Amino acid sequence: MSKVLETVDQKTQMVGENRLELLLFRINSSQRYAINVFKVREVVKLPRLNQLPGSHSYICGVANIRGQSIPVINLKGAIGFQPMELTPESNLIITEYNNSIQGFLVGQVEHIVNLSWNDILPPPKSSGANNYLTAVTRLQEGDHIDLVSIIDVEKVLAEIVDYGTEVSKELLESEVAARMAGTHVLVADDSRTAHRHVKDVLGPLGVKITMVNDGLDAYKLLKQWAEEGKVDSEHLLMLITDAEMPEMDGYKLTHEIRQDPLLKHLYVVLNTSLSSSFNQAMAEKMGCNRVISKFQPDMLVTLVQERIEMVGDGKV
Repeated sequence: MSKVLETVDQKTQMVGENRLELLLFRINSSQRYAINVFKVREVVKLPRLNQLPGSHSYICGVANIRGQSIPVINLKGAIGFQPMELTPESNLIITEYNNSIQGFLVGQVEHIVNLSWNDILPPPKSSGANNYLTAVTRLQEGDHIDLVSIIDVEKVLAEIVDYGTEVSKELLESEVAARMAGTHVLVADDSRTAHRHVKDVLGPLGVKITMVNDGLDAYKLLKQWAEEGKVDSEHLLMLITDAEMPEMDGYKLTHEIRQDPLLKHLYVVLNTSLSSSFNQAMAEKMGCNRVISKFQPDMLVTLVQERIEMVGDGKV
């Protein structure tokens, strides 16, 4: 199984080139699913699980992996199907999101595919607003084309872990809090869960939020605003972008912004569930001004307040 992930280290060569690697797996016999390798720490055969009384119904136990206790989520059950039975063929995908580690119970783990974000498409509109997919892609193997569903892990985790939106009293009572009202922020993210969280945190404080679903839409909108003279700090406080998005990822988006004479001074924040130090270094290399973790209300509000003070001090 270790050979399945032997190419993970090569991910550093793709960041900024609008490419990604997906780990393919199955939770039933008929459909392939995928998760971004960038968030995968390892894949192991399912070890013995210890029960966790009082835990969420989709947490099927706790695994001890090299001395670390890791909650195991029954992924099939968490995305709306009958929960998967634990069998000798079951595998565990260990992932890291927002500085938390969890395992996803899956069936067969296949292999890794290297794709362009241009190959990643939003879920079909007919799939409804409550699906657990962040995107889909088509893989051609010989004469056969297979549809692969990319799991919206943020939505899965948000239904198990409480991503609160409460802001600390100190931030709400700060002198700069009143100056947040009327500021404008552009948010690029393909996750509906992330959209809702940003709106629920910043919206009540009077921040105007424009949402787009991917980096390409963000870039097109910024180009339009630039032609209208609306990308200066008076009209747009900052861009908050996800790292992983269909068609154009956050790294590529930042690179394009820095190469554009009309956009290069825009304040860009990477808001990501990726928590590696490599991600921080890569974001800085591509020209991001800041990197923050997703679903951290105080961190998000502090970011906006600090940017407002920078603009007020003439540090645009």
